[in-house]
Amino acid sequence: MWLCVPVSADERPNILLIMADDLGIEGLSCYGSESYQTPNLDRLAAEGIRYTHAYSQPLCTPTRVQIMTGKYNHRNWLYFGILDPKERTFGHLMQDAGYETAIAGKWQLQSYDPPDYPNADRRRGTGMKVADAGFDEWSLFHSWETEDKGSRYGNPSFERNGELVGPLEGDYGPDTSVEFLLEFMTRERDDPFFAYFAMALPHWPVNPTPDSEEWADPAKHLDESDHYFPDMVHYMDKLVGQLADGLAEAGLAEDTLILFYSDNGTDTKVTTQFRGEAIQGGKASPLQTGIRVPLIAYQPGAAGPGQVRDDLIDASDFLPTLAELAKVDVPSDWPIDGISFAPSLSGEVGGARESAFFWYDPRPGWDKERFTRHIFALDREHKLFSDGRFYDISGDGLKEDLVEGGLSNEQNQAKARLQAVIDENLAGPMSENAKILVDAFGDPIE
Repeated sequence: MWLCVPVSADERPNILLIMADDLGIEGLSCYGSESYQTPNLDRLAAEGIRYTHAYSQPLCTPTRVQIMTGKYNHRNWLYFGILDPKERTFGHLMQDAGYETAIAGKWQLQSYDPPDYPNADRRRGTGMKVADAGFDEWSLFHSWETEDKGSRYGNPSFERNGELVGPLEGDYGPDTSVEFLLEFMTRERDDPFFAYFAMALPHWPVNPTPDSEEWADPAKHLDESDHYFPDMVHYMDKLVGQLADGLAEAGLAEDTLILFYSDNGTDTKVTTQFRGEAIQGGKASPLQTGIRVPLIAYQPGAAGPGQVRDDLIDASDFLPTLAELAKVDVPSDWPIDGISFAPSLSGEVGGARESAFFWYDPRPGWDKERFTRHIFALDREHKLFSDGRFYDISGDGLKEDLVEGGLSNEQNQAKARLQAVIDENLAGPMSENAKILVDAFGDPIE
């Protein structure tokens, strides 16, 4: 057991962390999307900070484990849909710092495999329960077992503070999450609070939203069609606006930092017009379209409005950032890989991170037979895989050009630096599971 000791409670912000589900940078108009209009997020970016070099892991659980623990996946990965119950999370950290804590939306960190999936008995129910994860209150779908979990969208079911609720006929799941969070934040206005909105939107299934024409017919609330994907992006943006406006109406806007991020790139079934190009979503792949995601920070008066920053940020950086904002130290005996980007939120020039490391292997787990392991490192200009593939990823878009043939001196130096990052991380502490290559069923691959 470890405790964080608050340094001072003065000027500690409330924090609302919003994480979209399956949304690359091409999904927001403030980044250059031509397929969707996201006026609320555009407003937050125009009045706050928009980061151009934020990265996630290619799939949800790898990112969710990394963001909550501040560790790269090779240090604590177990199985897909599982968070090691021995880990400490940013929920624990913020609780120990004196914050009231809540989470709404998606959990998917306690159990995942269906009962009849090969070797499921080794994994089902082995992850962390939200009640043990550092959250005082919660309202979550997809919380425990994989069967009979109900809908996350129309006619939702969810588990709220230990009570199963639903299905709620005629309701929309993301609306209930926003209502829950606004009630929590308003009620806890006299104490610092940390609210984590792990959004469902715009993840599959692609269903109508309450703003879709089809919603008027209750029989169509659970229709599935790619036709609804733009509606889901628009509704995601609408909910962000509701949260920001709700904080303002409660007089909490100036005291609350809003961070908007995404767990991975857009689904591969979706093609988006982005800066004059048709971009296929890259979810689950280590391509830029799978890992380059939006990050917007908004707090009135915290920094000059309308900043665009190229600080390199990955999912592990959120925990130490929260610690710095909460004015606590992460205990020295709890090793993390993240680097705080809190200084940049108040306008400090120059990001602290020069490179980011990725160990990505979503196995074992149901529906993960098609995946394999990818190990790579990147900086603002280049990406290097452990098998030697070397790419030019320069710029603030989704460029990814394989560099072949003779390298320039600058490219050779960049490749050597990134190789050192890979070597250093692979030489460090690793979980036993991460050392062994396994198939989707969890059996070792010879």
